[in-house]
Amino acid sequence: MSAAHGDHGQDARHVHSHDHGHGEGEAHGTFKGYMTGFLLSVVLTAIPFWLVMAGPLPDKQLTTIIIIAFAIVQILVHMIYFLHMNTSSEGGWNMLALIFTVVLVVITLSGSLWVMYHMNANMMPLSAHDMRNMP
Repeated sequence: MSAAHGDHGQDARHVHSHDHGHGEGEAHGTFKGYMTGFLLSVVLTAIPFWLVMAGPLPDKQLTTIIIIAFAIVQILVHMIYFLHMNTSSEGGWNMLALIFTVVLVVITLSGSLWVMYHMNANMMPLSAHDMRNMP
């Protein structure tokens, strides 16, 4: 074996044993963490599904609010257990990007709901009787 070939093999072992392609400060997932996230996701999906299919609550508005709350919690579970997002990852840039995205989504959704509400209230006829009387 030549010295160059032996050095190359040693360099390759060094690269593979120490460089995993991740930053030193980043969180790494464990099997227990992934299973916890998976089980939480299943529960957070099954309960709203049951609420809709079985209809145990008489008030549809309350059911909707509960489903939205479960959706928000599920988003947080996915971000923590699967995306490994926290305030220290990537020097805080992940959290800053998340905050920016949430602000944009809130502005877009609230603006869309506002426009749809006002279009419904101001442009739609009040009843089928009103439709028949239109020219």
